Amino acid sequence: MYEEEIHKRRTFAIISHPDAGKTTLTEKMLLFGGAIHVAGAVKSNKIKKTATSDWMEIEKQRGISVATSVMGFDYAGYKINILDTPGHQDFAEDTFRTLTAVDSVIIVVDCAKGVEMQTRRLMQVCRMRKTPIMIFVNKMDREGKNPFDLLDELERELQIGVCPLSFPIGIGQTFKGVYNIYEKNLNLYKPAKQTVGESIKFTDIASPDLEEHIGGQAAQLRQDLELIGGVYDEFDRRRYLDAKVAPVFFGSALNNFGIRELLDCFVQIAPSPLPTVAVERTVVPTEAGFSGFVFKIHANMDPNHRSSIAFVKICSGRFERNAPYLHVRLGKQLKFSSPTAFMAQKKETVDEAFAGDIVGLPDSGNFKIGDTLTEGENLHFKGLPSFSPEMFKYIENSDPMKSKQLNKGIEQLMGEGVAQLFVHQNNGRKIIGTVGQLQFEVIEYRLLHEYGAQCRWEPLSLYKACWIECDDPKELEQFRRRKFQYMAKDIHDRDVFLAESGYILQMAQEEFKNIKFHFSSEF
Repeated sequence: MYEEEIHKRRTFAIISHPDAGKTTLTEKMLLFGGAIHVAGAVKSNKIKKTATSDWMEIEKQRGISVATSVMGFDYAGYKINILDTPGHQDFAEDTFRTLTAVDSVIIVVDCAKGVEMQTRRLMQVCRMRKTPIMIFVNKMDREGKNPFDLLDELERELQIGVCPLSFPIGIGQTFKGVYNIYEKNLNLYKPAKQTVGESIKFTDIASPDLEEHIGGQAAQLRQDLELIGGVYDEFDRRRYLDAKVAPVFFGSALNNFGIRELLDCFVQIAPSPLPTVAVERTVVPTEAGFSGFVFKIHANMDPNHRSSIAFVKICSGRFERNAPYLHVRLGKQLKFSSPTAFMAQKKETVDEAFAGDIVGLPDSGNFKIGDTLTEGENLHFKGLPSFSPEMFKYIENSDPMKSKQLNKGIEQLMGEGVAQLFVHQNNGRKIIGTVGQLQFEVIEYRLLHEYGAQCRWEPLSLYKACWIECDDPKELEQFRRRKFQYMAKDIHDRDVFLAESGYILQMAQEEFKNIKFHFSSEF
């Protein structure tokens, strides 16, 4: 029973550079899975149906995703969990953490722009974790690069072998459809944003019937397929699962084209839930005992109730509603009466969930990112880093009457891991550290609209925030005293050294040889 349920699960993230069409692809997958009936045009603000996965107010206004959203749906007998991640680099940390909760990844690439900076960075994380990836080359109905040049670029830039499993017939104005190499059939292109097109079984590519469907482009397609057969190895699932080769599909997410091929192939070849490494041991999904970890916390899923939700990735066993589970860090038993599963913002209560699933647990302040829940075993899942921020500002209250709301807002938003809060030991002022400028705008917007609190920013010039530790308590105490004006605490009450310049950091490292300086919070 367990094994069958777990085998049906496919949990993956969709990642890309901003604007490559990631959220649109997520939407269309939901459309194919019957989870939604009309896809919202993400860009068009004239239509009030915005993309299902972008549900925060600021996302609807900007037309970009700033938080990872989780959606589940059933397709062809499989249970699919998609995590749509923010493409914007200012939110890269949210995306990095999301990658710890998935078993595979689909990368979306714009056929005109090819591989962009953010895609490269995310690919590094996938490579580090050996996550299997598939690539969807989007926007084939617009003018773009030659498909063979794109395949070369994908291999070179992402440092992974590629294996085309579908191939486009023409591009832009001459785009006629794709030939599905994996299933040996022909899909003719008809632009249709809301409905799903038909495919024609076509096993014999040499047959003159091909001309009837695609006219003069038939000869070119035969040549292209012959070249693919000569240049690329046949698809080998083992190599895909070992993250050595990436299957490539072509299509147009906006016009629902090439997505069914991607989905059909994906559910067949993508891995079901994989083992998770904990500090103590490796946890296998089919174990009977429940275990899971919090990889994301989201404040205010419902603006009417000031509640946070902790997203838990289930690593093993079965999660049951109202059953007592051990919160390992706090060492106490907790019960959850209303765990939820998500369709973006629409959530429904679930009675049970299995390894590979993601459940939302209402959180009144018990959870931090990285927390583990088990049936009693002391486990600590690792791999959820916070990186040292690159931009810093003091946050000040603009309305003295609302200081309670501001503090509550800062506490909840920082608990989400959107940015990091440091409290200066010298003057007690609060410092927010982020990876990019846009995060300050999002924090200010959400404090005002979700908590009714107004903040203002004051500039602060810092080079780096480093977490420090030392085996010798005396030396640590001496460091704290000598560097008092540079010391701060993070939300977990750990010591952080705020270096104003590279030179100050270097001097501190040379002067205190036994102190370890960390640039990521996981050590």
